[in-house]
Amino acid sequence: MESSTALQITDLTIRYDGRAVLKDFSMSLRAGEKALVAGPSGCGKSTVLRCVLGFTVPEAGSIHIQGKELTSHSVWSLRKHLAYVAQEPDLGAETIRSILEQPFHFRANASKHDNLERIGELFERFGLAQSLLDKEAGDLSGGEKQRVALIGAILLDRSIFLLDEATSALDKAGKQRVADYFRSRDDVTALIVAHDPEWFSFADQTIQVHPDDAGREQTP
Repeated sequence: MESSTALQITDLTIRYDGRAVLKDFSMSLRAGEKALVAGPSGCGKSTVLRCVLGFTVPEAGSIHIQGKELTSHSVWSLRKHLAYVAQEPDLGAETIRSILEQPFHFRANASKHDNLERIGELFERFGLAQSLLDKEAGDLSGGEKQRVALIGAILLDRSIFLLDEATSALDKAGKQRVADYFRSRDDVTALIVAHDPEWFSFADQTIQVHPDDAGREQTP
């Protein structure tokens, strides 16, 4: 495996209730590359992300993150490289300011506490009003929650982003803002599940996933 490979999935097979959701699925992402995972609903796109996070254990195959194999022993250390943003983020019930500050109370993130100074800049970049910081998460729209979750992930300075329909509630301008941000970040790798046209034109490669996938089709 090349040292510049950020994420390598090899011959991954996942079964639920005896049915193969993914079969012999393989893909590779170089450091800084952005890839779109596309395919019909229920074909296993989100399952790929869950496997990378270590939430779903494959029947067969392997996953390497930053050159290290994902196992039950390495999963916690490897997750420190990953940032995950879901379609419907569960932010909790506190104010947005508290939610964004909370991860930096943990020892693992304490050295990055100064990143909180970037909140204002990131709110402006993604079209969010500063007044949202004093609102509770339950008062936000779906699109606002998605952008807050994305900002929270960015503040943690992770090198690999896993975005699962993370812009589905945004309008065209909002989606473009997110795509433009990742286009400007040559230092981060992104694996993106989305149906939005903005992502198709932006991605370095498109990985087509099909039901009972026996491989993949990759478009540079």
